[in-house]
Amino acid sequence: MKVAIIGLGTMGWMYASRLARMDGIQLAGAYDRSAAKAEAFSSQYGTRVFDTFEQLMTEGNPDVVCITLPTFLHKEYVLKTARLGKHVICEKPLAVRPEDAAEMVQACEKQQVKLFVCHVARFFPENQNLKKTIESGQIGKIGIAHAKRAGTNPSLASSWYSDETRSGGIIMDLMIHDIDLMRWMIGDIRSVYTMSRRSSNVHVALVTLQFHNDAVANIEAYWGYPGPFTTAVEIAGSGGVIFSDNQSTQPYTIQRMNPSSDVAEAIQVPGDSSLHDPYFAELSHFLTCIRTGDEPIITTIDAVKAVEIAAAAILSGNTGLPVTI
Repeated sequence: MKVAIIGLGTMGWMYASRLARMDGIQLAGAYDRSAAKAEAFSSQYGTRVFDTFEQLMTEGNPDVVCITLPTFLHKEYVLKTARLGKHVICEKPLAVRPEDAAEMVQACEKQQVKLFVCHVARFFPENQNLKKTIESGQIGKIGIAHAKRAGTNPSLASSWYSDETRSGGIIMDLMIHDIDLMRWMIGDIRSVYTMSRRSSNVHVALVTLQFHNDAVANIEAYWGYPGPFTTAVEIAGSGGVIFSDNQSTQPYTIQRMNPSSDVAEAIQVPGDSSLHDPYFAELSHFLTCIRTGDEPIITTIDAVKAVEIAAAAILSGNTGLPVTI
């Protein structure tokens, strides 16, 4: 299967390094407007970087196109790629505006091409284990959840991030990971409420999600965090609590209530996410779905819902009012 890459920023290189190791996958070429990036990429992977998108599509003739461009360019290139009958793997978020995301899905369906959206957090083993534990009923009915994601401020390095009409800002770009995770693990979301604070270097957003099953999740996203990149999830139910964070040597921990003593008992579950590459797993999964026709772990409905919820959270932050989904 021949795979092309559009956009040679951080994620374009990330995809290429994984695709190059996959059996049965050939890098059909790439496209980026930067001559310096093109030269470096061609040298690294021994594949041609074309002068135009159209030339890549004609001469490279890929079966699948990975779109790793800035968010505001996703729609243009997904629509172009779909019209040419090529399958699409698009980096998250699918779009900044929900109506654009829906249009992109409809265009791919009309052209009968597959569209996959890379919400890679679903492919981290600790998150998969959290979901399995919830589904097993070990911690009972979910009541409240907390999630945190904190890292450097990308708007200080790339100006398009600071323009929320192009990036969607911290909620659409960073928090959307945890919005999707919470919906995946707990269920559909009924309403959102947002508080946000920012300075020249720091932006923090706090969002409360209310679910149709009456659970509540509080999510924090932090650009400009002075420490290492940090993620954490804690989900409490009627029978216990499960939590995970990327700074711990343990992939995740369950604490369950002992009915006879009301004392929590910690159960440490073995495993090490460093032995598993979620980006490799994600791309491999999508390519397998193209071959087999299987339903992917994240569907286009999931991707559009994530954009819708993130957009509602942004609206809530702007108005100071809760927003019903």
